[in-house]
Amino acid sequence: MSHRLQTAFSLRRVLPAATLAAALALSGATPSMAEAGFALTGFKTAVAEGAARHRDLASFYRARDYTPVWTGQGPEFTARRAALLEAIRMVPLHGLPAGKYAADDLVAQMAAAVSDRDRGRLDVMLSQVWLDVATDLQTGILTPAKVDDEIVREVPLRDASQYMLGITGATPLAFVRALPPQTEEYRNLMRAKMRMQSDLAAGGYGPVVRAEKLEEGDSGPAVIALRDRLIRMDYLAPRASARYDAALLAAVQDFQRDMGMEPDGVVGPATLAAINTSQEERLQSIIVAMERERWINRPLGERRVWVNLPDMRAKLIDNGEVVFETRAVIGRAMEGRRSPEFSDVMEHMVINPTWNVPRSIAVGEYLPELKQNPNAAGHLNLIDARGRIVPRDAVDFTQFTAANFPFDMKQPPSRSNALGLVKFMFPNANNIYLHDTPSKSLFARSVRAFSHGCIRLADPFDFAYTLLGYQSQDPKGLFQSKLATGRETQVDLEQPLQVHLVYRTAFSDARGHMQYRDDIYGRDAKIWRALVAEGVALDLGNS
Repeated sequence: MSHRLQTAFSLRRVLPAATLAAALALSGATPSMAEAGFALTGFKTAVAEGAARHRDLASFYRARDYTPVWTGQGPEFTARRAALLEAIRMVPLHGLPAGKYAADDLVAQMAAAVSDRDRGRLDVMLSQVWLDVATDLQTGILTPAKVDDEIVREVPLRDASQYMLGITGATPLAFVRALPPQTEEYRNLMRAKMRMQSDLAAGGYGPVVRAEKLEEGDSGPAVIALRDRLIRMDYLAPRASARYDAALLAAVQDFQRDMGMEPDGVVGPATLAAINTSQEERLQSIIVAMERERWINRPLGERRVWVNLPDMRAKLIDNGEVVFETRAVIGRAMEGRRSPEFSDVMEHMVINPTWNVPRSIAVGEYLPELKQNPNAAGHLNLIDARGRIVPRDAVDFTQFTAANFPFDMKQPPSRSNALGLVKFMFPNANNIYLHDTPSKSLFARSVRAFSHGCIRLADPFDFAYTLLGYQSQDPKGLFQSKLATGRETQVDLEQPLQVHLVYRTAFSDARGHMQYRDDIYGRDAKIWRALVAEGVALDLGNS
């Protein structure tokens, strides 16, 4: 049995599940209950002892009177063992560490399980391995907040009982295959990962392009290198031309669009850096994106708001269709201003909002100005503990520090209000929301990281009209009537919708084509390092 099992595990990447199941047919499996007699006493004792350290697992075994899950005889046990092996086989395909699950140790312990107590301990060990691999496949191997405390996402972890009931159900193999995200985005990432690995095995993108700037009409070795690299990237059909002609220009523009750049066809420093990014780095981005997808492996809402921070765009998605999209400004890439990642529920919008200045901004930015000039920041009102406006000339600001500053600061509704004329609220502990802004010029920039953390929208009125269109036959009229009053007005959404602030440097577009963005906050680099620490390694197509 030992040799047969070792062969099964050494070939677990290539053998079909049925063959692996046969390899796992335990010749010395625990007998059926009718045959067991007193012998199961040792088995049950070992199971009870082994499961005691895992409360949920102990509860599951206790509810089934400590009968075997894995080590019994019969087709249902063979199916479970086959499903477990399939789960382990799937692991590297999903960018997870193949070596984590100690397959060799598993084989050795199976071979050594001779007595009833041995088999009892083995049964619990297989359950623990199962819970580990199933959790990793479904909700990821990392804890987001431990990687970066600005990733405040709640991962939808499942109960251990759900995994145990699933594997002991009628179709354990189907249960295993349904563990990873079943979204089109995840499937696109999987396909991109496999293509990338295949390309790397064939030599990758080839030599980098060495130039300072290239544009239409140029020729020479750098243009040839550019041509060859774009051919390998599938942006250009194979050709021999050494000139930067119309075909090469179109390929560069397509590439720039996929990078979120202005498609001007000029290969300047930013475009050149993107073109020269290695295929290994792109593969890392894809694997990180897959882990991030596992962190949100739950229903995200048929209608939802999706803000991809590195893409700096906000979308409203309805039944898989993007019904609204706009440019966004996100938090500045510095401590205390980076936009966090989380999901919540949008409940209402506020038209003609008051800006309640966050205390961190009031004492960190405005208090130093007020100490120099009491009339600074004259667009803001000082509010005391009783809600009264305090005259500036009645205050000696030099006596205050960040710890004892006693006032709130507010900006009343106006066209110059920092929040613009509307904000969209999904109340959360991070005090983050979407809003208008009077600083419209920032939306013309390709990199739009300027805010204190909230998300500014280039087309907030159109976003409001789209949302109100679900509850009003005249959404524009409704919005404009509230706006015309000049008074702060809350409009509740009759159908609240989920909001997801995500961070994807690799993602697919509507065609399934991969797009890439810069790791503006350095979070993907942190996640990749954490994955490597867990044992993840790039499969460069050589295995």
